[in-house]
Amino acid sequence: MPKRFALVLVLPLTLLGALPASAAMKASDVIQRAIDGFIRPAYEDLHQHTEALVKAMHKLCEAPSQGELDAARAEFSATIHAWSSAEIIGFGPIKENNRLERMLFWPDRKSIGLKQVQAALSDKDPAATDPVQLAGKSVAMQGLGALEFVLHGDGADVLTGKDEPYRCAYGEAIAGNIETIAAEVSAAWNKPDGFAALWANPGPQNALYRDGNEAVTELVGVFINELEMVRDVRLKGFLGAGPNADKPKQAIYWRSQNTTKALAGNLAGVDALFQVSKLGDALPPDAHWMADSIHIQLVNGVATAKAVQGPIDKALADPALREKLEHFALITSSLSTLIGTRLTAEFGLTAGFSSLDGD
Repeated sequence: MPKRFALVLVLPLTLLGALPASAAMKASDVIQRAIDGFIRPAYEDLHQHTEALVKAMHKLCEAPSQGELDAARAEFSATIHAWSSAEIIGFGPIKENNRLERMLFWPDRKSIGLKQVQAALSDKDPAATDPVQLAGKSVAMQGLGALEFVLHGDGADVLTGKDEPYRCAYGEAIAGNIETIAAEVSAAWNKPDGFAALWANPGPQNALYRDGNEAVTELVGVFINELEMVRDVRLKGFLGAGPNADKPKQAIYWRSQNTTKALAGNLAGVDALFQVSKLGDALPPDAHWMADSIHIQLVNGVATAKAVQGPIDKALADPALREKLEHFALITSSLSTLIGTRLTAEFGLTAGFSSLDGD
């Protein structure tokens, strides 16, 4: 797993103002805007896409054809995009019951998950075609990576006919499992007395967030952690120092050609969260340019990623498209400096590494 940033408070947050009585309220406003304006809609959108995915998989299994396979693949790609935005919130309900790993087991550097999925297809394990039983199996067998292989991996062409019904039944079960996870997380964020209430109401009696500083630190950490993950884990996992060092099959979602769509979705989610939380409004007047610059660079990053289309191996082999990927890396590095160093300094935070997540 990638190392994650830990934000360490060194000075009172400018955001919270000088008056202790108003501090928690102001922090709560920022967090509540983040929850209402981004997190709840993002997970609800994901849930709706997973419902459509389940229906598409069911139709494919009921009446296999190239048209139904194309429709299922399209819903899968739409779900990937919705997840890429929502997944930037990697704490709270998504961390319970291994939901994050069950939704997406990645990176799979030793191909452990791939082998388990291939074994299920080969052995025709009946338990893997039941969403309830599948949820208790290996995390690698029940999420987006597994469904991508079912829909796009070796042998996926059997989905257009009725000769091999097992593969589709397994895929439908995976889709059902993904939909259940999305529904659970969406419901958890909407609970009046759930995690959202804890985050938005910091205080001495709060077991998770003792004050506004800690609550806002969690939010700022989303931006820093996500930029680091996108650049150092997702992008540099396949983009080498030179063309000879590229590893296209290490790219996330390479089989379904969703690699750059996912990267774009990640940054679009970061931008949306930054905008709706209005965190930038808390900057002092002479530092307001930072918020504008963050937004502009995030928009540029999304556009740059979207400009790289088609199979990722062909994109890497095309000097013009490869240059766009390198430019995307530069944008994320600039953003990491802007948010992780400059913005946190304005708020009296300093970003440091935490190796809690391993290496």
